[in-house]
Amino acid sequence: MNGSLLTVDDLVVEYPGRGFRAPPFRAVEGVSFDIRPGETVGLVGESGSGKTTIGRAILGLAPVSAGTVTFRGEDISRPTPRRRRELTRDLQVVYQDPYSSLNPSLTIGDSLAEPLVVRRTPKQQARARVRELLDTVGLPTDAADRMPREFSGGQRQRVAIARALALDPTLIVCDEPVSALDLSTQALVLELFLEIQQRTGVAYLFISHDLAVVREMSHRVAVLHRGELVEWGPGDVVTSAPEHPYTQRLLLASPVPDPAAQEQRRADRLRLRELQAEQDLQAGTA
Repeated sequence: MNGSLLTVDDLVVEYPGRGFRAPPFRAVEGVSFDIRPGETVGLVGESGSGKTTIGRAILGLAPVSAGTVTFRGEDISRPTPRRRRELTRDLQVVYQDPYSSLNPSLTIGDSLAEPLVVRRTPKQQARARVRELLDTVGLPTDAADRMPREFSGGQRQRVAIARALALDPTLIVCDEPVSALDLSTQALVLELFLEIQQRTGVAYLFISHDLAVVREMSHRVAVLHRGELVEWGPGDVVTSAPEHPYTQRLLLASPVPDPAAQEQRRADRLRLRELQAEQDLQAGTA
């Protein structure tokens, strides 16, 4: 795909089956999409759809059984441990739980400086970079001397974003980065992601189960169902007028403030679920 920063082509991820002679479990089945420089691609699906597995495969943390992951023209599907460490300069991640992604025994400043120290950045330069990162995510400079437990969930997620930005990556995998936050904090963190992208040109793979969040963030959207890509296209189209019944169900699952409209959504979602069950039954008996 010309002009792409990252290309996922016919990706398959399998894990060993549980138990003696159990067949392997296929978590991802032949998924293809690409991410352009400075673009956000939303990866949406319910729990167990394979979206986090794809993010891990891109980062070299899940086994690629078939297909390829190409970054800047280089096949990174099966990187050596050394090459995977080198790729962290360009490929970073923000996880769902900001507290577990930070070392509770290190100050915020030490956590932010850690990737810089690994790269042998001089101490004075690293301290200056930490101050710059805190300013970028809207935290005061004295936050560097405090511990993760002293911050709220939203503030800790800002620290996690700052850490991901430390090495000036070109792509950040955002794995459910706001799902653990309350709605008001979610809005602030999403706005921060957009501001950082506008300022730095970083690209995002934005993984979420929430179609409303994906609509807010994404230029293009990929919809996953049971490890397969069922819909792919412009974000405003996929999130407002989806073609696939599964995406339609995801859209109808998003709450609306009007009780009558919400009741109609429930009825439509039930109808789509029954239709899908009937189609699955027919496919199984064919």
